[in-house]
Formats: sequence, structure tokens, C-alpha cells
Amino acid sequence: MSILYDEGQQAIATESRRALEARVSKDELLPLLQTQGAYHQPFWTTAKEQGWTALALPEAHGGLALGLIELGLIAHQAGRTLSGAPFLTSSFGAAKAIELYGSDEQKARWLPGLASGETIGAIAFAAGPDPLPAEPAVTLTGDRLTGIAGAVSGGLSADVAVVLASGPALVLVDLTGVERTAVDSFDNSRCIADLSFADTPTETLATGEAARAAALHILALQAVVTAHEQTGGAEVLMEIARDYAVTRKAFGQPIGAFQSIKHRIAELYGLVELARANCIHAASREGQADFITAAAAARLSATEAYDTAARDCVQIHGGIGVTWEIGLHLHMRRARSLALEQGSSFFWEDVLVDRLAGDEA
Repeated sequence: MSILYDEGQQAIATESRRALEARVSKDELLPLLQTQGAYHQPFWTTAKEQGWTALALPEAHGGLALGLIELGLIAHQAGRTLSGAPFLTSSFGAAKAIELYGSDEQKARWLPGLASGETIGAIAFAAGPDPLPAEPAVTLTGDRLTGIAGAVSGGLSADVAVVLASGPALVLVDLTGVERTAVDSFDNSRCIADLSFADTPTETLATGEAARAAALHILALQAVVTAHEQTGGAEVLMEIARDYAVTRKAFGQPIGAFQSIKHRIAELYGLVELARANCIHAASREGQADFITAAAAARLSATEAYDTAARDCVQIHGGIGVTWEIGLHLHMRRARSLALEQGSSFFWEDVLVDRLAGDEA
């Protein structure tokens, strides 16, 4: 596709930005940092009302049959406004796993709820820092799951999870009655939890090497959505830094007149545009042979852009940048959270190198 969005896609971006800017505010997000198990209800309500939860799912199960490009546009705007819940990404990942690898019965049971947003999904693949471990943290015996899936984003509120278990096997788990332990983090609105399985019944989606390939594909889909969110965050931080630099004065002139500031903002612009281009390309390659490669590139460039923008924006603001009231630390915390969800840069660098080298194992 073109590196530019068409008219319809631009309308989605404009309307989603308008809706989120009207309903998400810094003053509502700040208290969530100190509250376990809470997320920003207006954000999730808006996502459901606007049909964003259904955007990339099939019409047969209540979806709108659009795609990763359109969902990425929504995620970009969510990143700009600091979405107060991780469910747009986690529910999408769970829904795609069921759509691509589930049975007709599983699709009929779960996809309508995930499309409407009334059901929340989660992805539990990681074992410690490894997002796709060779030895999963949970054990599958027959159709029963035992063990602890650690630090699952959205796990405190999820109704269903797609879990990578020993075997390997990709399994679907109804989380009703599953014990959850909140994980205190510097971004508590991510609703991170340890999920404790004790002889918990499961439904199989894939086994063996097919399970690992499926898990990587789902991780890549989520990584593209997250990359869009990171790019949106980096973009708005660049704009905040720019606006501050042309109004704040030192030694009788705007600080933006100093090379140390203007060059830094110019560098942020370059990082944002590179990340944006990689995100569009990755979203357009869904279903193609090079999708994983494109997803890795998007993830890496977006992580660099958001991390750099979060750090530099605080520095450009000076002392006021680290105050609670101005709220720049919301982006700093989100940048670090998103840098780890869906796998760190080290993981995606390895994926990218393996793909470029022709080693897809």
C-alpha cells in the first residue's frame, strides 16, 4: 500500500482523536498510578461505543471486517492521549488467536463478546523476561493447566486468556475462578496480574511447532498495535516539547533558539516519522510472508522513538518536567511499560536478525 493513509483512514484517525481527547484527561489518569486493579473506565467505554473492539474482527462474529491498518490508527490516537487500559491490544490478540486457530464452536462462543468489548481477553505467553520461552512457565497435562503465568497485561480484568503451555501448546482458558494476584507496577492502569492455574480446564488451539509459530504470529500482531501506540505517544511528546521550547524563555530568547534544544526536537521528528512509516508498512503486510520481519522493524523503531521522546521531553522542560502536576511522567511510565509488553527490543532484534538471515527457527 501507499505510505500514506487514504481518505477513509484519515477520517478514522480524526474522529478517534476527537473522541479520545474529549474523554481522556491527565487529571483522571494520575490517580490510577497509585491504584491497583483500576483502569480508566471512560476510555474503555469509548472503545466499545465507537466499535474499536470490533474493528479488525470478521463480520460473521460481530466485527467490522477492517484490518490492522485501521486498528493501528486507533492505537496511535490512544497513545497520544495515554489510553487508560491495555485491553484494545490484549483483547485483539486473544480474538485473533481464536479466529485464526480456534474451532467454529470456540469462535461462536468467544468472538462476539470480544468484538463488543463485553468480554476482555489476555495473552499469557511469557516466562520471566522471555516473551516466547522454549520452556513455558505453565504445564499442560491432558487438557488441564497447572502453574503460574506471570505478569499478564490486562490479567486482572480478563475473562479469557490464550496461554502458551508446555508441549508446546497454545490453549484457550476461561478465567472464571482462576486466582489472580495483582502485580504492583509503575503503570498500574495496565492491570498486570499473575494468573495461577491449578488443574484448570483448557481448550487446545494448536500444538507442537505449530503452536510456537502461532504464538509468534499473535505476538507480532500485538507488537504492531503496540508500535502504533508508542508512535502516538512519541508524536505528542514531540509536539509538547516543541510548544514549550517556543514559549519558555531563557537569556531573553525562546529556549528553542538554542541548538541543543532545536536539534533534539528535530531528531525526535525524525524518529517519529521513521516509526510511523514502519508501522504503516507492518500493518499493510499482515498475511504476507514478510509480516514478522516488518512487525519487528516497527516494534524496534517505535520503542526507540517513544523512549527517546519521553526522556528528551522531560529534559527540555527542566525542573518542571519531573513534577507530578505536569504529568510528563505518565508518558515516561507508559513508554517503559510498552517497551516490555510484547517482548523487549532484545527479543525483536533477535527475531529481525533471524528473519533477515533466513533462519526462522
